Amino acid sequence: MIKRLLFLISFLFSVTALFAQATGSVKGKLITSDGQPGAYVTVRIDRTNKGAISNEKGEYIIKNVKPGNWTLKISAVDAIAQDQAVTVVAGQTATADFVLNANAAQLHEVIVADKASRRESRSTAKMPLKNLENPQVYNAVSSEIMKQQGITSFDDALRNVPGITRTWESTGRANDGASYFALRGFDAQPVLINGLPGLTSGNLDPAGVEEIQVMKGPSGTLFGGSFYSYGGIINTITKKPYYNFGGEVAYNIGSFDLHRLTVDVNTPLSKTKKIAMRVNAALHTEGSFQDAGERKSFYIAPSFVYEVNNRLSFHLLVEVLNEKKAAPAIFFHSDRLNPLEYKNLQELNLNNKLSFTSNDLTIKNPRTNVQAQMLYKLSQQWSSQTVVSYGRTKSDGIYTYIWDYTTGDNWFGQDFHNEDQTIQTIDIQQNFNGDFKIGNMRNRLVVGLDYYHRNIKDNGSGWVTGRNISPQGDVMAVDPYPAPVPLNRYSIDTLLAASGTQFSQIKNGSYAAYFSNVLNLTPALAMMVSLRADYFDSKDNFSQFALSPKFGVVYQPILDKVSIFANYMNAFINVAPQDVHDENDQKIGTRSFKPERANQWEGGVKANLLNDKLQATVSVYNIKVSDRVIPADPNGDSRQIGAVRSKGIEFDLNANPCPGLNLIAGYSYNQIKVIEGGTPPDYFYAEVGRSPGGQGPQNLANVWATYKFTNGVLKNFGLGLGGNYGSTYRVIDNSKTGTFDLPSYAVLNGGVFYNAKKFRVSVNVNNITDETYYTGYWSVNPQKPANFVASAAFKF
Repeated sequence: MIKRLLFLISFLFSVTALFAQATGSVKGKLITSDGQPGAYVTVRIDRTNKGAISNEKGEYIIKNVKPGNWTLKISAVDAIAQDQAVTVVAGQTATADFVLNANAAQLHEVIVADKASRRESRSTAKMPLKNLENPQVYNAVSSEIMKQQGITSFDDALRNVPGITRTWESTGRANDGASYFALRGFDAQPVLINGLPGLTSGNLDPAGVEEIQVMKGPSGTLFGGSFYSYGGIINTITKKPYYNFGGEVAYNIGSFDLHRLTVDVNTPLSKTKKIAMRVNAALHTEGSFQDAGERKSFYIAPSFVYEVNNRLSFHLLVEVLNEKKAAPAIFFHSDRLNPLEYKNLQELNLNNKLSFTSNDLTIKNPRTNVQAQMLYKLSQQWSSQTVVSYGRTKSDGIYTYIWDYTTGDNWFGQDFHNEDQTIQTIDIQQNFNGDFKIGNMRNRLVVGLDYYHRNIKDNGSGWVTGRNISPQGDVMAVDPYPAPVPLNRYSIDTLLAASGTQFSQIKNGSYAAYFSNVLNLTPALAMMVSLRADYFDSKDNFSQFALSPKFGVVYQPILDKVSIFANYMNAFINVAPQDVHDENDQKIGTRSFKPERANQWEGGVKANLLNDKLQATVSVYNIKVSDRVIPADPNGDSRQIGAVRSKGIEFDLNANPCPGLNLIAGYSYNQIKVIEGGTPPDYFYAEVGRSPGGQGPQNLANVWATYKFTNGVLKNFGLGLGGNYGSTYRVIDNSKTGTFDLPSYAVLNGGVFYNAKKFRVSVNVNNITDETYYTGYWSVNPQKPANFVASAAFKF
């Protein structure tokens, strides 16, 4: 029996070896005209479907090529196409190198545009993993797409991602003053920078952005529970230095007194060693389509890289953003207890030109982000990444919102608060990445340790109602003031002086260990197994432990072309203890809770076809968030019995059907409902069968098409056209208060540009049809009417 088994094993090895020898490989390196690596350039074998994309070092390899004489072709937008003959011998590897006619600076813009569509990312899985190999769904918006669309706001870039929509503009208020987005029905904010914590209380500036990644689904396993990530997480990838001189200077002018100057300069710092620096900066001023709402900001981000040798490198990023704005008041027209006075926008009759604030009532949001990392190649199979990240953000100024204190009288109270809060964070991570085989099975493994600490100091004032307003802009005094408080800083400071200071300081942090392994059982079948162990520690004697697993499977019926995937993903949020009271509302103790959890099941198909000319993803997901804490017992104390289910479908398309034409499109459908709640059943946030709020429209669609003429008299001219659709959005959904729907909208955007090697000019018009539309989060937030942005850039 043993002899037969050994014979069979020997026979199988012989067949495998003969099959391997029946084909050969082609490898090589692409170099630009100035001696730099030609990264992300397509190399293909003519008259076949075989090809490869060069990596960051300009290297490529094409495997399983039949023996014979072949012609290699390379193509890049700003490089002349080249051919090269190559002879492939069975069992051997042929070499074919190319020198591109373009230099690295000319290729850089192309790399930015193509990188998102090629979908190979290190950040989403904390390891190099192609989109087809990744069981998680993610989308990316490149800086080149932002330039094509004349985007000057970080928020507007996300209109290119299916399944996400902004529900609340940045207020600048303490702790959560950044913009809110709805992603798969749940809250999302841009909280990661290069995969590390990057909290902000205001807006982000797109000047330093290489790419914005939106990772779909609960993402606590690799990124922790320090921020909500039930529907997904927004990760910003910053621009990195490269080893030759280049950059651009651009100026934007547009509607509502928009003026924006951006600078991007890259330079090597050593002739003999690989040391480089890149500086991105922006000066931004903008008015508002409403009667007030000015915004001014300054952003600067120097970054450095030092490659000591081919094994060791150091990277440093420093981001400083100073922002000052007059944030329009958020309009809440429900007290969340009594029946709604207005059931729709027509009845509310809100004057969308009014901001209900003044440019004297400003809030400042200074922000600093520092990231330092050391990369070390331990061996051919193992590498190390050590990262230290520091962040500081502040809210300093006046925040105001509008609330319906008394229903039925058409008057709404306007409350004011002086924000004075500082958040400091530090994060230290150590990751080890391995790429090795056990037998014939490939393993790609990341093992990491993560320490995160947060210190929150709040010296803000109390809250005071300063006046009553109507949706049409009428103003009335409130007791005990004889007249409405004027909207200037002196009057509001005087109003708040008597409210006192509510000082508090919160210190907490987490210690975590995690691993994630992608195991290729065969070249076409891979499984991902991931787990995080997370210990949360608060300095007020509160701690929690959580395990966060993640599983995935990918099968590629057509290798490197089509993959079928499924995943189970998890996220968690630590929940603080709360007081327990008796029937007389006297405190009798404290109740502890488990971490709140989100669990997702998802399946779908990814495709990369026609020599990278078409990438598409379609997926179906089901997310359940359980152990939600809600006021549920007769005394109003909280119990951990709430649950919400979100399910839906998403579709994403990126196509280059012919030279010069690029198309991105997406569609999503989401349905979210409370499935478990407490008593009373009409509790505003957790009534069974109702929407929890802030989920965005059920149906979202986005499309953007760009055509750039590649030859003839119109060479380098281009056109862009697209838009966004959102269906009816139920912002309030409760059996006692009633419902309030925001109407559907369709926004059309377009632009024209001339993009040559040395300069670029463009004009973009947004909301061409001047659609009046709104978004909200239990609120009514008017959006911009028709507007334009004109840009001129010099590239060097």
